[in-house]
Amino acid sequence: MNKSISPIISASDLQTLSASSAFVLIDARFGKENYDKSHLQGALHVDLNSQLSDIKADFANGGRHPLPEAERFSLLLESLGISPESHVVVYDDKNGANAAARFWWMMKAVGHEKIQVLDGGMDTAVQAGFPVSSELEKIPTKGTYKADQWKLRISDISEIDKVSKDKNYLIIDVRENERYRGEKEPIDLVAGHIPSAVNIPFASNLDPKGLFLSPTELKAKYEKALEGKSAENVIVHCGSGVTACHTLLALAHAGMDIPKLYVGSWSEWSRNGREIATELG
Repeated sequence: MNKSISPIISASDLQTLSASSAFVLIDARFGKENYDKSHLQGALHVDLNSQLSDIKADFANGGRHPLPEAERFSLLLESLGISPESHVVVYDDKNGANAAARFWWMMKAVGHEKIQVLDGGMDTAVQAGFPVSSELEKIPTKGTYKADQWKLRISDISEIDKVSKDKNYLIIDVRENERYRGEKEPIDLVAGHIPSAVNIPFASNLDPKGLFLSPTELKAKYEKALEGKSAENVIVHCGSGVTACHTLLALAHAGMDIPKLYVGSWSEWSRNGREIATELG
């Protein structure tokens, strides 16, 4: 995969980058009230539910976090003062596994180059001495951002129907082992997994300190899992198309092509009368 900068940035590098005039820092933690209490100084908040998703009344229609239209997302970027030239860093408090990875994927999917996720999340920046604030941040000068389509690979339930038992394809379920095996389901209505999907939990992308494994380690891990399959034949999903982006981020960090994201994920599949497996894949 061609990339000019790493998709991951360390807390120490964030300190240096923050002095740049083209720098934009995004807080993607859940809950605006958490942001209001304390955030990295200068950060602007984005909300997963209202801004990074187009949630329907029935989760059977696209899952719990369907993508908004790319044009709507571009308007959000403009309101955040982001232009195509901006260097954007996004963080959350889930080691990038929540909305930070989703925001990263969405920016890459509209063709943005300089977008990075803070390794380890907000805590690592605080520990490194990055200033925090509870003050209202200055509203930036509106940016200019034109996007009308998602440019990265996206899968849907009809494609999963066609390829779920095709040996030429690989479907990766990044949820925890217990959810994949159907032993528990704390969020969706039915437990289990898509037939033939293999389980590679997103947490396995991280070391014991909650930082991303090195590109070399990630590449070795995923090359073994993919067994030579090309990115267009690999589909990654989770519960609702959010934490799946953590694995897509890990693959990008490894210098590999970004596979397809099944946005609807388990929350859509499990509500549409599709076959459900509980045996190990």
